[in-house]
Amino acid sequence: MKRVGFLLKVRQDKIEEYKKVHESVWPEMLAALRRTGWHNYSLFMREDGMLFGYFETPENFQSALDGMDKEAINEKWQKAMQPYFESLGGKRADESMVELEEVFHLD
Repeated sequence: MKRVGFLLKVRQDKIEEYKKVHESVWPEMLAALRRTGWHNYSLFMREDGMLFGYFETPENFQSALDGMDKEAINEKWQKAMQPYFESLGGKRADESMVELEEVFHLD
């Protein structure tokens, strides 16, 4: 399993609303994530909206993204999530994730 960490930035004025939306992620979106190899997926957020995401996938980050890109529900989810993020430059959030280099792991 490949461990993946990434960053995104939630707009300060949208933090509470973003958290609320993630209390009940659409079942179709959850199924699509599982189907395309996203496991142990967690999101963590600082008070300023800096978001750290972590998940494990059988192949690599790009393969996991490519799998979700083929899911119709992902297009709808990304459109719904667009207003929550800063600095996307017209891209979807899943196109703007900055993958982090793993520099240490304790098993």
